[in-house]
Amino acid sequence: MNLPRPLRTTLVPALLTATALVALTACGTSGSESAGQVSGSRSTVSVRIPDPGNSGVLALGKKDGSLAAALSAVGAKVQWTGSAGPFAPAAQAMNAGQLDIATGSITSGITSLAQRPGFKFFTAVAPDAAGEGILVRNGSGIASVADLVGKKVAVNQGGTGEYLLLKALAKAGIPADKVTRVYLRPDQTAAVFNAGKVDAWAVWATYAVAEIGSGKAHFVADGAAIGSDNYSLNAVRTDFAEQHPKVVKALYQYLHEASAKEKRNPAAYLNVFTDVGPTAVTGKAEQVQREFTAKGGTVEPIGPRDIARFKDVAAFYAEQKVTRTEVDVAAHLLDVGKLT
Repeated sequence: MNLPRPLRTTLVPALLTATALVALTACGTSGSESAGQVSGSRSTVSVRIPDPGNSGVLALGKKDGSLAAALSAVGAKVQWTGSAGPFAPAAQAMNAGQLDIATGSITSGITSLAQRPGFKFFTAVAPDAAGEGILVRNGSGIASVADLVGKKVAVNQGGTGEYLLLKALAKAGIPADKVTRVYLRPDQTAAVFNAGKVDAWAVWATYAVAEIGSGKAHFVADGAAIGSDNYSLNAVRTDFAEQHPKVVKALYQYLHEASAKEKRNPAAYLNVFTDVGPTAVTGKAEQVQREFTAKGGTVEPIGPRDIARFKDVAAFYAEQKVTRTEVDVAAHLLDVGKLT
């Protein structure tokens, strides 16, 4: 469900294509270069973050200079690297020392943590009760989760989509094998969904907004109805956090304050650079996005209650055989309150 909520990333299977990694890291530098670049007599830490695009707190922070000012206060600057996208390739880029910060869901995070992670999560945004769920076309005849039996549902493997579908089925007491999961990349699913080649789409706000805004689709069950524990998390490369804890803490503080402002005034964080073209959110979709953002959470430290819910997701994934064993999420978390 990039770094707060309009920036929630799209999620795909943990298998990384060479094309995806090149796109993500095309503007990147080596791990040693991120530690600091000498400018005159002082060293400035470069923080490599995927470009935020046209919406969200990082987009506005990039445009108005507020993010640069916040990081400058701790001797750091942003190096925009590639573009925000799936967490799985971002996780591998962090593991390879080619990226410092990324955003993803706890669901995609768990599958990535099972791969020898070189990153830790340091913030959490509460599950999106309104903006994620099981999407169906208007007039499909699907009026409840029970109506999905015998149907085909598009999901992204190991990420938010697969989690939402499995969670919805479990809550309704429906065996998972009664519904056919069609594994698709989220950015390729809209055409398949609208062509009727799948009956439903388990999806989050990044993609649901356009479909709901078109007036042709709706959630048969949203995150609240499903009982989703699908947090959005910000991750940091482990070595970077160990070398530059003040920078990580400053970034958290910026995101925390900016996400609260975004929640109060969602419109200011949409169409930051342009209100036309493919990156713009317009018409009914803009209204839908504003409503989702206003109902959403803010960037917060990870606390004991969050960790308990992460554990529940990890246990559920193991139970559903999405992962081979239960992943120990707690071992890969940072307490930003203790960073100095």
